[in-house]
Order: sequence, then structure tokens, then C-alpha cells
Amino acid sequence: MSLTRIAMLSLAAIALGLGIAQFTPSSNMLGVLTQAVIFAIFASGVGVLLRQNGLVSFGHALFFGAAGYGMGVVLALDWMPAELAIPVVLLAIGLFAFTIGLIIVRVPGIAFGMLTLAIGQMVYLLASRARGLTGGADGMSINWPSTLFGFPQAALLKPATLFLIAWVILVLVTLALHCILRTRFGTITEAVRDNEERARFIGITTTLPRAAVYALSAMVTGVAGMLSSLNSGFVSPESLHWSVSGITLVMVVVGGIKRSTGPIVGAMVYILLKDLLGDYATYSMAILGTALIAVIVFSPHGIVGALEQLRIRLRYGPATERKVV
Repeated sequence: MSLTRIAMLSLAAIALGLGIAQFTPSSNMLGVLTQAVIFAIFASGVGVLLRQNGLVSFGHALFFGAAGYGMGVVLALDWMPAELAIPVVLLAIGLFAFTIGLIIVRVPGIAFGMLTLAIGQMVYLLASRARGLTGGADGMSINWPSTLFGFPQAALLKPATLFLIAWVILVLVTLALHCILRTRFGTITEAVRDNEERARFIGITTTLPRAAVYALSAMVTGVAGMLSSLNSGFVSPESLHWSVSGITLVMVVVGGIKRSTGPIVGAMVYILLKDLLGDYATYSMAILGTALIAVIVFSPHGIVGALEQLRIRLRYGPATERKVV
């Protein structure tokens, strides 16, 4: 895909977000859409790890919650302005993820998932018990300043404005990931993912790029956590729990991992479907579980994969079989 086409698609996506913000009359609906966009960014972080490293993380909620707690602690202690704290917290998350990634990415398969689960739950318990710093199980309020980047907080927190901010950040994150993974770095990580032993044989150091992907994934997830903390003005240990990682992983599977847009579509569908099933709250998880099984059985590549297959059939005819990559 050429840079011109990428730029045009990005501008079209931003225009779509402007249209949604302008013509959605319900504040409640805009709130749901904002939550969907935030989880779309979260799912993009999980998806890039799965797509580039072939690794499943059950502990990515660690970075989602850590972004909120990081901002909360920095602002409560008045260490630095919020405008500076945002990149500092994200860089700290990336550095922490890279450091532990140098160790845990060496572990293959399900053992990696169990390690991420253990680390995530350890931080969850620390946040739950460190009452003096994090508020313990009650969580903590985040004292965002009255102005942020020169804009009044009251204006930023309007439903339409907050949705548009989250939407633009989603577009920029998706664009940045696409550009990064088109470079030699993306090619190397794919080679390592497909055959690590062969990559070593041709002289590629495999641990560093895998740890870098893990750090990149963590920082994207941190962006989602930052937006969530701005949206709610609050963070609790529940945002660190493994179940949040599990739900996000479901979003990635439903949307499809082969395309960068898969996790985004999966998150949108999951959150909107969950909202629509609000009247059937007692049975909502059973319905969502059935839908997940149906996607896995009938479309292993997820919703985006199914749409891609449908496009190919319509274009080339039902007799043509092509693999979605």
C-alpha cells in the first residue's frame, strides 16, 4: 500500500470520526463508543504482540492499569506537569516491558502466557494492598489539571470531544504501527516468529526484536489505559486483573489477528454487542460465548478474515480459493 493511499485512508477515518461525533445525539451512546475505541487501542496492542511474535499474553492488563496508576501517582505527588507526565509514564511502561521482555520472550508457547499472567496478578495484588499509595481495593481518583495542552478540562471531557480525541489517537496508533511494521524491523520480527532457529542461523539476534515488540505492544496498551483514566478520572485494581486481558484477547480473536484492523473491529463489535445485550444481562455472557464459538468454528480468521474472503469471492468468483494473509 502506497503512502498516498495510507494518508487518504487515515484522513477518511478521521472524517468518519468527525461525522460520528457530530451526528450521534445521545451522550450515552458516545460514551459507549468512546469505551469501544479505547478497547480497540488496547486490542491493537495485544494484537501486534500476537501477530509479530506469535505470543499470547494473559497479563497485558498490567500495562493498561499501570498507565492510569502512573498518572494518578505522578499528579498526586505533583512531580511534573501532566503534559510531561503522559510521555514519561508511557516511556516508563515501554522500558519496564522491554526489560522483563528480555527474559520472558525466551519462553515459548503457553509458558509465556503463564508468566505474563503471574506478573500481572502480582502487580494486581500489590496495587490492591498498597493502600497508602494507590488507595488499595478502593482505587484512586486522578487529579487531572484544569487545563491540558492548553485546553480546558471541561471542554475535553465533553462526550463528543472525548470520543473524537480517542478516535484520532486510534487512527494515529494504527498508522504508526503500520509504518513501523513495514520497516526492516517488521520483516525481522516476522522472520523470527516464523522460524527463530533459522533466523539465528542467518545472523539475526532474536531476543532483542521480540522484546522490542513486547515493549511496543505494552506502550500501545498504555495509551489505552491513559485514555481510560482520562475518561473516568479514576483507576482501580480491577483494571489490572487478568480477566481484562482475557476479554481483550477475545476481542482480538473475534476480529482476526491476520490484519491490523482485526483487533479494532473485534473490540468495536464486542463492546457494542455487550451494550445491545444490556436488557439480557443475565444471559449476555452465554450469548457472547456462543458468538465467539461460532466465529472460531466458521471463521478462524475472525470477522475481518471472513469479510476478506467474501470480497475475494465476489471479485474472483466462488471457485477461486485464496488464502487470507
